[in-house]
Amino acid sequence: QVQLVESGGGLVQAGASLRLSCTASARTFSNYAMGWFRQAPGKEREFVATINWSGGRTDYADSVKGRFTISRDNAKNTMFLQMNSLKPEDTAVYYCAAVWSKADMVIRRRSSYNNWGQGTQVTVSS
Repeated sequence: QVQLVESGGGLVQAGASLRLSCTASARTFSNYAMGWFRQAPGKEREFVATINWSGGRTDYADSVKGRFTISRDNAKNTMFLQMNSLKPEDTAVYYCAAVWSKADMVIRRRSSYNNWGQGTQVTVSS
């Protein structure tokens, strides 16, 4: 098990940028594939981005491709989500997730992750 804590959310205007962070408790952070998901009111939690254990492979939802960038710093047990050109439809609670995996692959499926943070609110006004 790994404890995950998100930070960096807030209220911004459309077109602005935010950088989310997810800090993990595990000293074996580099053994985990990581992901970002989001949940808007009344909607299911959806995939946003994922990164493999080394950071060498990433994948994004079509809705954020070209605007969001996922990265990780294994030395600091931290994953990031740089969000640029934010839109009102990006408004949601953003969750980071982790699953033990040394595979050279990305993991998009929500059910594959077994460790979740508490979430951080991102609100984008028009």
